[in-house]
Amino acid sequence: MTTATVSPNAAAQPETVQADATARFDARRAVAGRPLSAVTGAEIQAPLISGGHVRYANLDYGASAPALSVVSAYLNEILPFYASVHRGAGYASQISTSVYENARNIVREFVGGRPDDSVIFTRNTTDSLNLLAGCLPATDGRPDGDVLYLDIEHHANLLPWQGVPHRSIVAADTIAGTIESVRAELEQGGVSLLAVTGASNVTGEILPIRALATLAHEHGARIVVDAAQLAPHRRVNIAGDGVDYLAFSGHKLYAPFGAGVLVGRPDWLDAGTPHLAGGGAVREARLDGVSWATGPARHEGGSPNVLGAATLARATQVIAGLDQDQWHAHESAIRSFLVEGLQKIAGVTVHQIFKDTNPDTDTIGVVNFSVEGYDAGLVAAYLSAEHGVGLRDGRFCAHPLLKRLGLPSGSLRASFGVGSRLEDAERLLAGIESLRRNGLGWDYVVDAGRWVPANDTRTYPHWAPNTPGTAGAAPCIDD
Repeated sequence: MTTATVSPNAAAQPETVQADATARFDARRAVAGRPLSAVTGAEIQAPLISGGHVRYANLDYGASAPALSVVSAYLNEILPFYASVHRGAGYASQISTSVYENARNIVREFVGGRPDDSVIFTRNTTDSLNLLAGCLPATDGRPDGDVLYLDIEHHANLLPWQGVPHRSIVAADTIAGTIESVRAELEQGGVSLLAVTGASNVTGEILPIRALATLAHEHGARIVVDAAQLAPHRRVNIAGDGVDYLAFSGHKLYAPFGAGVLVGRPDWLDAGTPHLAGGGAVREARLDGVSWATGPARHEGGSPNVLGAATLARATQVIAGLDQDQWHAHESAIRSFLVEGLQKIAGVTVHQIFKDTNPDTDTIGVVNFSVEGYDAGLVAAYLSAEHGVGLRDGRFCAHPLLKRLGLPSGSLRASFGVGSRLEDAERLLAGIESLRRNGLGWDYVVDAGRWVPANDTRTYPHWAPNTPGTAGAAPCIDD
């Protein structure tokens, strides 16, 4: 585990230090004082446990990002034309089919895909990687090689490979060292696929995808990138970087509905086991057999998520249209302000994987931290109930990494994006400072494995079931 620290210049006068801090804050506010792009729900009011309401500070983009307002408007525009695709001659069906198929072209262009790359719509990144796991090449029923992955992966890029021949390696405490560890394992031979994350969902650190792709190809392997966190924060170019397969999710890229995508070379996909056996995936079905289709249809059995694919594609167009310098400056201003602020609070530790990560170029809008003396779930419940701040706590579906970081019971993650503003980070810092200075302002209890305010009388909107939000707590928080 690496923890960064801040050491003020001892020779500087207090007035100078304060002036410099003010200047930095003003510069950050100039680029991140307002959202970079409008998102739906940006002004919803969250009830406080003590009474009253406050604008909800959404710092949980890494779990599911709010829909872009442009995408919400697009959804309302196409919704009246929603119909079955590929199977109807009617007007609405023809429009829906056109929208669905054109979404493939839009997504392929967004990720810099090759002309012949398949674009397969799935439920999410996890679904995409499970699909690819069923398409690994084999000869006479024996896999042609192992899948190699790091110990820092999200479960989506770890568990699918455990059902096939695989190897895992421990990432070094530097990016440079990790590349060398990958090189050493590839040199042993017998690897068919290198599976890596584009950006850690725990710490937001970016891996050098082009360098890893080059390594894989030098040793006769292909590479798949889990871009669930990378794609919403950085432009990717799979042809330019030599990436063979890329997976990401719409719900993290400002699109509603559960839609994901797998983009990549068609040969493995066309020869692989169909992901869903059913209508639409076949050329001809018989009572005792079937002739499977090739192309995306092979893995898209059943009626597809038309609106999910369409809104995902529309979201990529909006993201692609952002000025990259302005986009990165906006995110960097919020992240650096939050990291510096957290590091100045006694008892707060900011966590990262690699000692040589460049915070200006090698990170996305994700900050991971813990507060000494407090369970992460309790801090998250406190921030929500007493400050209207939403963030993630737990082990982030990356149990091996959290254990390796010395955080077996979890930590806290603040994540943000184009709809965020500097005020969100200010609210979080104020809440943590108050916690360290004054302690909790309310009593909290554990309900269904999660911390919640005791005697909570707050209500939900009239259309929402007024039941505890812990009813569907993930089982992995119990162990």
